Amino acid sequence: MRCINKLLSFILIICISLPFVACGGTDESVASYQMYDTSFTYGITHNGSTSNVQLFAKNLCVAGTDDLGTSAVDSQVAGAAGAFNTTEQSVVYAQSLHEKMYPASTTKILTAYIACLYGNLDDYYTVSANAVDQASDSSVINLKEGDVISLRDLLYGLMLRSGNDAAVAIAEGISGDVDTFAALMNSTAKSLGATNSNFITPNGLHDENHYTTVYDMYLILNAAMSNEQFYTIFTASTYTASYTSGGEAKTQEWKTTNQYITGNVNTPSGFTILGGKTGTTGAAGYCLVLLSENEDHDKIISIVFNADCRSNLYLLMNEILSNYCL
Repeated sequence: MRCINKLLSFILIICISLPFVACGGTDESVASYQMYDTSFTYGITHNGSTSNVQLFAKNLCVAGTDDLGTSAVDSQVAGAAGAFNTTEQSVVYAQSLHEKMYPASTTKILTAYIACLYGNLDDYYTVSANAVDQASDSSVINLKEGDVISLRDLLYGLMLRSGNDAAVAIAEGISGDVDTFAALMNSTAKSLGATNSNFITPNGLHDENHYTTVYDMYLILNAAMSNEQFYTIFTASTYTASYTSGGEAKTQEWKTTNQYITGNVNTPSGFTILGGKTGTTGAAGYCLVLLSENEDHDKIISIVFNADCRSNLYLLMNEILSNYCL
């Protein structure tokens, strides 16, 4: 029995001594590591230990799920809306920001942004039969099969006249076909953080699986505004296009459908309307994505989706701007 007790005592002494022997050595413990160096080594981050990690939302308006300011406006006239002070990086109005909405032709904001990213605006495209195959009541710029037109002219026709034919011609010119372009739309949207969206068409014609949210659309336009070519087109009010149709030169002039800029709706006091994109379908209702500037020169992105009529679309937009964006 004593032999066994002595053996146990000897083993215990050895076990207690081992950690002190290890601590006294010059080798670094395997449990000691630099977190960011380790993440960098394995490709998890792009920052070393001496770098400041850049947070994804560092320059964004970050929105929660709660509504904000809806009781002071006629919020019941629309399905969702939001206003974002991009200068101060703050959400100033929130109404169902993350709810699934049909964007109608406001989809063309993403289409135009992608075209500016991946296309050469001075390239010429030949318009296909597929591009001009639009419904009789569709918003078009009246392209004909075989027309030869620059990407620049197509983009102005897309954003000012809201040409559904122009959208398809752009998609085919950039990606070869609409489905491939739609995949590019979705990957681009997700890279911007717009993860609650799914895009099927470049023009926003209704599809049950084509949807976005107010917040996702803010993220898309906020990113697009940093592209100089996009910003120039988005803030234009008129444009004269010149292209070849049937072997002959043709000229068209397009004007914005934004009723603030056309003067059909009065701009709220203290604001300058810089640009915007309208959209309307039976399922989407009346939609408007607007860029404006207040008296302090703060840039404001304001969005109304699924308004029940055009007059109420602008009514709610006016109330949001006047109450929360000055």
